[in-house]
Amino acid sequence: MCRPENKTILSNGIRVITRNMPHSCSVSMGIWVKAGTRDESQEENGLSHFVEHMLFKGTSNRSSFQIAKEFDAMGGNSNAFTSMEATCYHTKVITSHIKTAADLLFDIFLNSIFDIEEIEKERPVIIQEIGMIEDSPEDYIHLLSGQSFFKNNPLGFSVLGTRSNVINFKPEKVKEFFNRLYQPSRIVISVAGNIEHDYILDIIRPVFESYENTSFLPERITPDTQNGVNVFDKDLEQVHICALFKGLSLIDERRYAFSLINTMFGGNMSSRLFQEIREKRGLAYSVYSFISSFTDTGMFGAFAAVDPGNALDAAALILKEIKKFKKYAIDDQELKDAVEYTKGCLLLASESTDNQMFRQAQNEINFGRPIPLHEITAKIESVTKDEVYDLANLLFDSDNLSLTVLGPVSDKKQFMDVVNSQ
Repeated sequence: MCRPENKTILSNGIRVITRNMPHSCSVSMGIWVKAGTRDESQEENGLSHFVEHMLFKGTSNRSSFQIAKEFDAMGGNSNAFTSMEATCYHTKVITSHIKTAADLLFDIFLNSIFDIEEIEKERPVIIQEIGMIEDSPEDYIHLLSGQSFFKNNPLGFSVLGTRSNVINFKPEKVKEFFNRLYQPSRIVISVAGNIEHDYILDIIRPVFESYENTSFLPERITPDTQNGVNVFDKDLEQVHICALFKGLSLIDERRYAFSLINTMFGGNMSSRLFQEIREKRGLAYSVYSFISSFTDTGMFGAFAAVDPGNALDAAALILKEIKKFKKYAIDDQELKDAVEYTKGCLLLASESTDNQMFRQAQNEINFGRPIPLHEITAKIESVTKDEVYDLANLLFDSDNLSLTVLGPVSDKKQFMDVVNSQ
């Protein structure tokens, strides 16, 4: 069983969190920055992601090839990602390589040079990445539905940015953006695996303690969500349907009931939505519900991809199942099964050093403290049927519905009629 987390705050505000997992042969380390797409203006959209790419493109000590070669030589893996609210640079290696991996990770984070030639070479790479999203209808509809739901708020932006922005980002703007957002007070270094806290501190402190805060980000604006029907006509084999409702924030005390609603409604193979649309009617291969939560807001969504001839029926069935979930009480067994499924997913994930590293960093960023697994499982087990029922009726308000449709469809009115008939 994992030992409790250890935490040290460096003099400049950087937080170092470790978890010793003595039976693991690997270590996962991540440098997290509490800054992402929602911290961009419209003209800056895509810069967080662009910076993420550039940190692997050469430092004052290593070329981009040397960075790739040294990571590969350790036999582990390294990567990075940008989200709406955070950016993370992470690596996983066998325990004996952690000092070498840390040196490499710290070098790209602190000493990247943002070479002009590398910036020019990376533009078409990111534009290809944008094209990949647009060529994947399931990914693309999630982007389109988020834009429709959050409108002009940065939460509705694409993490990748726009083609126009990516083409026109000036090298000095990329570096300025990095310097402005990557402040010690917003940095969490999270490590999980077969390591000791003091050993990790001895590696981190000499490198990061002199890193100074120089600026502060503006306050994030909580968006007003938008309802309505949005149809995007595109020549595809299937029609992709995404229904969104306003959800809960990451820190809302009702998040445990919210998670169980998702599980029961469309979160696994025995869920209501999966059984109704795929198993009983055979309308879709891919059908599910999902949650996207942020520090101050969130959304609940349901997705299905169907034959164009079944699109209206599938949209009506999604909305019908939502209406049924509000109207009819769940039974004891359904709630119990959802509780056990949710706990099982959580506990199985806890065996991974990557997942532990991710979880403890997110807890620190969002809550400022570790949240033990036993606390989470106790909260999940304490959720009542009445809490689920009350929350479902609060969230699944038809006045807050945003329905997005992507595929060979052009008649928006037909889908509006489906929404109005529910």
